[in-house]
Amino acid sequence: MFIQAGVLCKWTTDSQRFLLEYLDTINNSPSHIYHSALPLCPSSSWFSKFCNEDLSLQVKVVQGLPAEWGLCSRTVSLDAIPYTLSYCKNTIAVGLRQGDIIIFNSITGSQTAIFSGHTDEVSSLVFSSDGTSLVSGGHDGTVKLWDVQTGGVIRTFSGHSSWVYSVSISADSTMIGSGSDKKTIHLWDIQTGECHHIIKQQASVVYVCFSPTDPQYLLSQSGGKIWQWDTNINQITPICDGSGVAFSPDGTQFVLSNEEVVTVQNSNSRAIVAEFHVASVNANCCCFSSDGRLVAVASGHTAYIWNITGSSPHLIETLIGHTYHITSIVFSSPSSLISVSIDQSVKFWQIGVPSTDPVETDSMSTPITSAPIESITLQAKDGVAISSDSDGVVRIWDTLTGICKTSFQTPAKGSCCRDIRLIDGRLILVWHADKKIHIWDLEGGEVLKIVGAPTYELDDLRITGDGSKIFSMLLGSIQVWSRLTGGRLDRIDTGWLSSRKPLTVDGSRVWIYDSHFGYHGWDFGTKGSPPVQLSNTPPDNFHLTGTMWWDNSWYRIKDTVTGKVIFELSGRFANPTVVQCDGFYLAAGYHTGEVLILDLNYLSL
Repeated sequence: MFIQAGVLCKWTTDSQRFLLEYLDTINNSPSHIYHSALPLCPSSSWFSKFCNEDLSLQVKVVQGLPAEWGLCSRTVSLDAIPYTLSYCKNTIAVGLRQGDIIIFNSITGSQTAIFSGHTDEVSSLVFSSDGTSLVSGGHDGTVKLWDVQTGGVIRTFSGHSSWVYSVSISADSTMIGSGSDKKTIHLWDIQTGECHHIIKQQASVVYVCFSPTDPQYLLSQSGGKIWQWDTNINQITPICDGSGVAFSPDGTQFVLSNEEVVTVQNSNSRAIVAEFHVASVNANCCCFSSDGRLVAVASGHTAYIWNITGSSPHLIETLIGHTYHITSIVFSSPSSLISVSIDQSVKFWQIGVPSTDPVETDSMSTPITSAPIESITLQAKDGVAISSDSDGVVRIWDTLTGICKTSFQTPAKGSCCRDIRLIDGRLILVWHADKKIHIWDLEGGEVLKIVGAPTYELDDLRITGDGSKIFSMLLGSIQVWSRLTGGRLDRIDTGWLSSRKPLTVDGSRVWIYDSHFGYHGWDFGTKGSPPVQLSNTPPDNFHLTGTMWWDNSWYRIKDTVTGKVIFELSGRFANPTVVQCDGFYLAAGYHTGEVLILDLNYLSL
């Protein structure tokens, strides 16, 4: 094989990223390497530049591939909500809502063990300094010391009368601190299991942290305040406001999050070393990198990384990818961060890795980024896909070239159910907000508000192909509205059919696809007559149907005739906010504002 300068390094780097990002997809179905993984590689990657020239790939990417690999190198989907994690020596422990602790290899993200013993949520985890032991605290009121090698419980510390929120191990590994819902901190002797001291506070103790260098010094967070203590239960002043706190590895500094303000302070003098701000007021977990150069803070479903060295500390990365609140973060190396979220995923992030890519970046392949995409509409017959984001910006994409033909501002802002269509050259937008369905015409502005619409957030909202009707779906029923008058025309009870699947609209016809019962459709085309129930034959080419997991963690296209999964959105594309598939094209929108359009005509069935 001919190797040009730099390509061998490029091949090695790309191979590692490719295997990590698509490991689950490849394990589940090796054939998906060709039609679910390779087509989604970045445009400047070795696989994209070389493999795509030789392999007959089964999906064509029209629009949306990034130029480079993303910051998230691996996503592991879980079957339960994770609330906490800890890291030591290439081993990750993740505490789950139902009481289990899952052990992962931090390099591959592969599960290696499950520790079972808690009967309720595991809320806090911490490894001993040598990595041989693990301490856990749970909502069952117990603190447990585990042998990491065997997975067995060495000792259970019982004494809390309610939930344990946080645990920590002293620097000399002789003492465990635990904070509880009953406004107490317990200090336990690891060897004997006895409780030496109980520190009483004025509110629930949600965080306890020993200094990594001084076994007599610890911090706690209670009632929105950060307290300092010694192990003889003497309070060290002063007290400060904060919702999250963590020591630097050498113990000389700590990072403090207080709503939207993040400060790094000297542990002794309390002098502020650096101060930052985050976009929201719920920054609740933070940590230092192992070399003390970087600080990470999670706020909502976003994590921020700052470099605090030098004369001008500054933000270096914003990590976007989780779809729900991040519950815990930890550095696994000076350039790697791990996060867990209520979206039931563990994500592995690469931080500040310098690019050695010898392949020239294709700037034209970099997608337009904006606010989170709230709706995607495919109009394959018109050759366009239309996206709408939470800032109200609408973009029209050419499905053949992937070029954005036009974009403009609309009043549909915020996260809401919406649909948008080109009808006879005019763009019509509908969205549900303020307990009303709003109808907006690009030429005439807002023309109508349907006040009789459901007051709750809808499952789906669609305009018919001719623009005459609007379908709203909620809790097992579809209501039909006149776009011109706002009056309700009809109501269909779908009953046992899954009402949370997106509606498929073709002209005056609408379908629901249920994974157990197939397609069910209705035709509203006859004026003055009730809708005609269609046979369960899908519309043209709709033997291809897409299924999204409830938390958007994956999207799969299945042949409804054979039952075979033939495509899966995976890797960095595994968490779309919205997807539409018409059997010919697939369009997906993401929280980052990216839009991915795939031509499915290449799929060999």
